Amino acid sequence: MNTDAVWLLCTRIGATMVERGAGKIINIGSLASVQGPVNRSAYTASKHALMGITKALSNEWAGHGVQVNALLPGYIRTGRDSPAYTDPVVQARIPAGRFGEPEDVVGSVVFLASRAADYVTGHELIVDGGWYAR
Repeated sequence: MNTDAVWLLCTRIGATMVERGAGKIINIGSLASVQGPVNRSAYTASKHALMGITKALSNEWAGHGVQVNALLPGYIRTGRDSPAYTDPVVQARIPAGRFGEPEDVVGSVVFLASRAADYVTGHELIVDGGWYAR
């Protein structure tokens, strides 16, 4: 499901962007796009595939003025329950010392969608309070 939706949306919407000669696609992955969480192999495989699609399409479409990037959030409080939010070990592993809030992701999306990112393509923008750097 993760890969089907990404592939279909990217190729259908991206085709019109290529024709127009401009566009921005921001795929949403997760830290599982670049790591291998325990007991999450199917999810992890689909998120790695999302990055493969992102990178392949970024290479195909960069010459047509279309940038394809991915935002990879860490633990962001979205209202969805997760055992991680009550696990002090998980929170202690985040160098920022807290879980992210939706507002922490907004600036990254604005950047990737802006003219300031016209030369950024195929990028994995990790927004995780430092989790991945550890």
